[in-house]
Amino acid sequence: MKKNIFLIRHCQAEGQEADAPLTEKGYNQAIELSSFLNNITVDQIISSPYLRARQSIEPFAKVRELEIQADKRLSERILSANYLPDWLYKLKETFYDMNLKLEGGEASSEAQARIVNVIEEVLVSDIENTIIVTHGNIMSLLLKHYQDDFGFEQWKSLSNPDVFLLQFANDEYTIHRIWKD
Repeated sequence: MKKNIFLIRHCQAEGQEADAPLTEKGYNQAIELSSFLNNITVDQIISSPYLRARQSIEPFAKVRELEIQADKRLSERILSANYLPDWLYKLKETFYDMNLKLEGGEASSEAQARIVNVIEEVLVSDIENTIIVTHGNIMSLLLKHYQDDFGFEQWKSLSNPDVFLLQFANDEYTIHRIWKD
Protein backbone atom coordinates (compact mmCIF):
# COMPACT_ATOMS: atom_id res chain seq x y z
CA MET A 1 0.00 0.00 0.00
CA LYS A 2 1.29 3.43 -0.91
CA LYS A 3 1.48 5.93 1.96
CA ASN A 4 1.63 9.69 1.66
CA ILE A 5 2.76 11.70 4.65
CA PHE A 6 2.61 15.47 4.37
CA LEU A 7 5.12 16.79 6.89
CA ILE A 8 4.35 20.40 7.82
CA ARG A 9 6.31 22.93 9.82
CA HIS A 10 4.03 25.37 11.63
CA CYS A 11 3.36 28.93 10.46
CA GLN A 12 5.02 32.03 11.96
CA ALA A 13 4.50 32.24 15.72
CA GLU A 14 4.98 34.83 18.46
CA GLY A 15 7.50 32.72 20.36
CA GLN A 16 8.91 29.33 21.22
CA GLU A 17 6.77 28.52 24.25
CA ALA A 18 4.23 25.69 23.96
CA ASP A 19 1.35 28.18 24.19
CA ALA A 20 2.81 30.78 21.78
CA PRO A 21 0.11 31.64 19.23
CA LEU A 22 0.55 32.46 15.59
CA THR A 23 1.29 36.04 14.63
CA GLU A 24 -1.12 37.90 12.36
CA LYS A 25 1.14 36.91 9.46
CA GLY A 26 1.05 33.32 10.78
CA TYR A 27 -2.76 33.28 10.71
CA ASN A 28 -2.66 34.46 7.09
CA GLN A 29 -0.08 31.75 6.33
CA ALA A 30 -2.42 29.15 7.86
CA ILE A 31 -5.18 30.22 5.47
CA GLU A 32 -2.71 30.09 2.57
CA LEU A 33 -1.57 26.64 3.73
CA SER A 34 -5.18 25.44 3.77
CA SER A 35 -5.61 26.61 0.17
CA PHE A 36 -2.31 24.99 -0.81
CA LEU A 37 -3.48 21.64 0.60
CA ASN A 38 -6.95 21.96 -0.90
CA ASN A 39 -6.47 19.38 -3.68
CA ILE A 40 -4.87 16.59 -1.65
CA THR A 41 -6.57 13.60 -0.10
CA VAL A 42 -6.18 13.45 3.67
CA ASP A 43 -7.40 10.73 5.99
CA GLN A 44 -5.96 11.99 9.27
CA ILE A 45 -4.16 14.93 10.84
CA ILE A 46 -1.65 14.43 13.66
CA SER A 47 -0.16 17.52 15.27
CA SER A 48 2.20 18.63 17.96
CA PRO A 49 0.10 19.74 20.93
CA TYR A 50 1.81 23.17 20.80
CA LEU A 51 -0.68 25.93 20.02
CA ARG A 52 1.19 27.26 16.97
CA ALA A 53 1.18 23.82 15.31
CA ARG A 54 -2.54 23.27 15.89
CA GLN A 55 -3.43 26.79 14.75
CA SER A 56 -1.43 26.25 11.56
CA ILE A 57 -3.63 23.36 10.42
CA GLU A 58 -6.99 24.42 11.94
CA PRO A 59 -8.30 26.25 8.83
CA PHE A 60 -7.68 23.14 6.72
CA ALA A 61 -9.09 20.77 9.36
CA LYS A 62 -12.28 22.83 9.64
CA VAL A 63 -12.87 22.84 5.88
CA ARG A 64 -12.30 19.08 5.68
CA GLU A 65 -14.14 18.39 8.95
CA LEU A 66 -11.17 16.41 10.24
CA GLU A 67 -10.15 16.05 13.86
CA ILE A 68 -6.65 17.17 14.81
CA GLN A 69 -5.04 14.41 16.86
CA ALA A 70 -2.48 15.82 19.29
CA ASP A 71 0.68 13.76 19.78
CA LYS A 72 3.29 15.01 22.24
CA ARG A 73 6.01 13.08 20.37
CA LEU A 74 5.72 15.80 17.70
CA SER A 75 6.58 18.57 20.20
CA GLU A 76 9.67 20.62 19.48
CA ARG A 77 12.93 19.27 20.74
CA ILE A 78 14.28 21.06 23.82
CA LEU A 79 17.91 21.94 23.23
CA SER A 80 18.60 22.89 26.86
CA ALA A 81 16.75 23.92 29.98
CA ASN A 82 19.25 26.78 30.37
CA TYR A 83 19.54 30.06 28.50
CA LEU A 84 22.19 29.65 25.81
CA PRO A 85 23.52 32.89 24.31
CA ASP A 86 25.27 30.72 21.70
CA TRP A 87 22.24 28.47 21.10
CA LEU A 88 22.67 28.53 17.31
CA TYR A 89 26.22 27.19 17.59
CA LYS A 90 25.07 24.56 20.09
CA LEU A 91 22.22 23.54 17.79
CA LYS A 92 24.66 23.19 14.89
CA GLU A 93 26.84 20.89 17.03
CA THR A 94 23.84 18.61 17.67
CA PHE A 95 23.48 17.92 13.96
CA TYR A 96 27.05 16.57 13.90
CA ASP A 97 26.94 14.78 17.25
CA MET A 98 23.49 13.22 17.44
CA ASN A 99 24.14 12.08 21.03
CA LEU A 100 25.21 15.49 22.35
CA LYS A 101 22.88 16.28 25.21
CA LEU A 102 22.92 19.69 26.88
CA GLU A 103 21.74 20.19 30.45
CA GLY A 104 18.00 19.66 30.70
CA GLY A 105 17.78 19.07 26.97
CA GLU A 106 17.20 16.23 24.59
CA ALA A 107 19.83 14.70 22.32
CA SER A 108 19.10 14.79 18.59
CA SER A 109 19.04 10.99 18.57
CA GLU A 110 16.33 10.97 21.27
CA ALA A 111 14.14 13.54 19.51
CA GLN A 112 14.66 11.79 16.19
CA ALA A 113 13.60 8.45 17.68
CA ARG A 114 10.29 9.81 18.95
CA ILE A 115 9.25 11.43 15.65
CA VAL A 116 10.40 8.39 13.64
CA ASN A 117 8.18 6.31 15.94
CA VAL A 118 5.16 8.39 14.87
CA ILE A 119 6.00 7.79 11.20
CA GLU A 120 6.45 4.06 11.78
CA GLU A 121 3.00 3.87 13.41
CA VAL A 122 1.46 5.62 10.41
CA LEU A 123 3.23 3.22 8.05
CA VAL A 124 1.81 0.10 9.72
CA SER A 125 -1.72 1.53 9.91
CA ASP A 126 -4.40 1.16 7.24
CA ILE A 127 -4.42 4.93 6.68
CA GLU A 128 -3.00 6.07 3.35
CA ASN A 129 -2.81 9.88 3.58
CA THR A 130 -1.64 11.65 6.73
CA ILE A 131 -0.74 15.22 7.60
CA ILE A 132 1.79 15.63 10.40
CA VAL A 133 2.28 19.13 11.82
CA THR A 134 5.39 19.77 13.86
CA HIS A 135 8.36 22.09 14.40
CA GLY A 136 11.51 22.95 12.50
CA ASN A 137 14.20 21.23 14.54
CA ILE A 138 12.42 17.94 15.07
CA MET A 139 11.18 17.99 11.47
CA SER A 140 14.81 18.35 10.35
CA LEU A 141 15.79 15.39 12.49
CA LEU A 142 13.10 13.28 10.84
CA LEU A 143 14.29 14.33 7.38
CA LYS A 144 17.86 13.54 8.45
CA HIS A 145 16.72 10.03 9.37
CA TYR A 146 15.70 9.47 5.75
CA GLN A 147 18.32 11.71 4.12
CA ASP A 148 21.56 11.66 6.08
CA ASP A 149 22.82 14.83 4.37
CA PHE A 150 19.90 16.86 5.75
CA GLY A 151 21.60 18.94 8.41
CA PHE A 152 22.01 22.32 10.02
CA GLU A 153 22.16 24.32 6.77
CA GLN A 154 18.98 22.66 5.51
CA TRP A 155 17.29 23.39 8.85
CA LYS A 156 18.27 27.06 8.44
CA SER A 157 16.67 27.12 4.99
CA LEU A 158 13.26 25.91 6.19
CA SER A 159 10.41 28.39 5.99
CA ASN A 160 7.36 28.95 8.16
CA PRO A 161 5.31 27.15 7.05
CA ASP A 162 7.08 24.46 5.09
CA VAL A 163 5.75 21.25 3.57
CA PHE A 164 7.47 18.03 2.55
CA LEU A 165 5.82 14.99 1.00
CA LEU A 166 7.15 11.64 2.16
CA GLN A 167 5.92 8.79 -0.02
CA PHE A 168 6.37 5.16 0.95
CA ALA A 169 5.68 2.16 -1.30
CA ASN A 170 7.19 -1.30 -1.64
CA ASP A 171 9.86 -0.71 1.04
CA GLU A 172 11.09 2.41 -0.79
CA TYR A 173 10.53 6.06 -0.08
CA THR A 174 10.89 9.46 -1.69
CA ILE A 175 11.00 12.91 -0.10
CA HIS A 176 10.03 16.10 -1.91
CA ARG A 177 9.77 19.62 -0.61
CA ILE A 178 6.47 20.78 -2.08
CA TRP A 179 5.96 24.15 -0.35
CA LYS A 180 6.63 27.21 -2.46
CA ASP A 181 7.64 30.17 -0.29
